Amino acid sequence: MTDYSVFPALNAVLNGASAALLAAGYRFIRGKQVTRHRICMAAAVGTSSIFLVSYLYYHWHVGSVHFQGTGWSRPVYFTILLSHTILAASLLVLVPITLARALRQRFDRHRAIARWTLPIWMYVSVTGVVIYLMLYHLFAA
Repeated sequence: MTDYSVFPALNAVLNGASAALLAAGYRFIRGKQVTRHRICMAAAVGTSSIFLVSYLYYHWHVGSVHFQGTGWSRPVYFTILLSHTILAASLLVLVPITLARALRQRFDRHRAIARWTLPIWMYVSVTGVVIYLMLYHLFAA
């Protein structure tokens, strides 16, 4: 029997790495360090892609994991989870469009959509770690 218990922590690390890469990429482009920006953003796409495959694999085999918290933590958790899920789904469209515009060197159009993609992607990456902590550590049975 396969041990799937490593996947939640792995997924949290991948989300955290994506957030760090996004922050670094943003800082680099603000400092006009285009090559470093490209490297960070490509790594963020790769890290997030690995996360998605790992997440889907885990939940395909384990199913859904129920939140054990009670009281005030339940509405907080489900509010974060709902916003995280909706915005994560939007990234399946936003990230490829943002990336395609950069690769086609349509930097005016890239910048216009990246202004939306970056904060949403950052929120999803950070809240992914928060959800992990709430689900597996703070309120675990």
